[in-house]
Amino acid sequence: MEDKQFVVSARKYRPVTFDSVVGQSHITTTLKNAIRTNHLAQAFLFCGPRGVGKTTCARILAKTINCLRLDNRVEPCGECENCVAFQNNASLNVHELDAASNNSVEDIRNLIDQVRYPPQMGSKKVYIIDEVHMLSTSAFNAFLKTLEEPPSYAIFILATTEKHKILPTILSRCQIFDFNRIQIRDMADHLAHIADNEGIKAEYDALELIAQKADGGLRDALSMFDLNVTFSKDGQIHYHDVLSNLHILDYDYYFRLTDAFLAESVPQAWLLFDEILRKGFDGHQFVVGLIEHFRNLMVCKDPATVSLLQVSESVQNRYLEQSAKASLSFLLSAMSLGSQCDITYKQAKQQRLHVEITLSKMAHLPSVLNLAGLPVPTGTEAAEKKKLTPEPLAEKPVTPTPVATPAPVVTPVVTTPPVTPAEAVIPPTVVAEPAVTAASAPPRPARPVTSRLKPIIDLNNFEEKSDVTTEQKESIVRQNTPYTEEELHKAWHEFVEIRRQGGSMSEVVMLDRVFTQDGNVIQLGVDNPVQLELLNDLKSDLLMYLRQTLKNGQIQIHAFLMEQQTNRQPYTQAEKFNYLADKNPALLDLKNKLGLDFDW
Repeated sequence: MEDKQFVVSARKYRPVTFDSVVGQSHITTTLKNAIRTNHLAQAFLFCGPRGVGKTTCARILAKTINCLRLDNRVEPCGECENCVAFQNNASLNVHELDAASNNSVEDIRNLIDQVRYPPQMGSKKVYIIDEVHMLSTSAFNAFLKTLEEPPSYAIFILATTEKHKILPTILSRCQIFDFNRIQIRDMADHLAHIADNEGIKAEYDALELIAQKADGGLRDALSMFDLNVTFSKDGQIHYHDVLSNLHILDYDYYFRLTDAFLAESVPQAWLLFDEILRKGFDGHQFVVGLIEHFRNLMVCKDPATVSLLQVSESVQNRYLEQSAKASLSFLLSAMSLGSQCDITYKQAKQQRLHVEITLSKMAHLPSVLNLAGLPVPTGTEAAEKKKLTPEPLAEKPVTPTPVATPAPVVTPVVTTPPVTPAEAVIPPTVVAEPAVTAASAPPRPARPVTSRLKPIIDLNNFEEKSDVTTEQKESIVRQNTPYTEEELHKAWHEFVEIRRQGGSMSEVVMLDRVFTQDGNVIQLGVDNPVQLELLNDLKSDLLMYLRQTLKNGQIQIHAFLMEQQTNRQPYTQAEKFNYLADKNPALLDLKNKLGLDFDW
């Protein structure tokens, strides 16, 4: 008895109707409506990743529109002469061309010659060109006219995985359909259906793992499914067998590593990494998977984003459980360290040591966050509250410092200031961080007052200086000593030199000019409003210096803007004539006598 030939699942379970296509409902619905309403375009472009059903949908469309019993249905009957011929690859109305190996101008010319002949059976001739992006530029140009205005019976279906390589002139002549990557859940359900048909017992977690490894391509998933069926001795697909056969790092390693980080156990993290390397896994891929694990933990922090986690229900429960133990600060910091390790992995001379250093930093993150006053992954709420709550400052009585020798007489304002002591001037609440608005965020500790801040904000010294300055002002205002104009100019220039040595050249330019005196009022003209504003800011210092130097508190400064006359140059013919006539009045008499016009 002849053995039955084995057919791979990707061919055996290739969809034959639109309803059996997996994960592309937006494409199949549009095509069925186009067939039902007879609104078929002359050219289609199917683009998307590999193994998502582009060629399959093209064949189903070609088979459907040539079905002799179509009537009002949108699915091929599978029994008419055309459907049977199509299933046996003997249909004369459907032509497939592999553009990867037939990409020259001659190949396109042969195709155009075939288009001239109408179909012998059925109503449409369908041309499926796979991997159309492989056509040369000359072949694309030769194809343009036929693609834009084909015969009424011809339909072209182009399929490609690299849409960006197709000429814009080709794209503008096609109706474009973008195929999506197939979702993990849809792919796993389809694999489960195939397993039931084949009589194979498969764990659903194992099928989801195959779907994740396929990365959105159903053909790849079916190939891996056949591989695991062949690997199994008892006709069953187990989760751990799929991990070993497809060389996938188990989630369990990442969960154990995260527990080691939260427990601040560097040796445990290093031992787990050594076990992973001994099993033959690449260190770089391990780092990428660890970052993805932290990302999944962060996704589980908010119930609104849990749906982004595309894993089985049992693994999702483990993620939810571990995310409750890890704080958001820890996850963000760990992702940052992992991302930096991913970027610099290729440049590292000792790549294993490079990863081990990163793991050590991740294990010390809880201690670092604790020192920074941020929420830590472990510890009771009472302990955290005790760490974060600042202790109140004790009020200490102010006692005078004992002096062994007679001290000089000190003003009472300095020794016993009437304000609060220095310790209470800047309480912790003044320099504390602003309150966090989110209700879930814990309170942040107040920063202690250090001696470095005292010279910056010292209210006692500020009040003492203010009192002394006021007393000096009152004593100077009461003085009215006469002075000469020479003494005023001397004091003025001394102040200018002081400002020059201080580097204030704009003030020097403004003050280094002639001024007038009207009694005790000094009249100073400035050139522009900027200098006037600058003088107003400087006036108090200048007045204080002049009054203190000349011992006269009645001195005042009045600043004003000087009027600047601008000579406008003559521009028009009339202005030029009037300018010359002002210098020589005889020109005006000559103009009037001769009846001249200066515009000409």
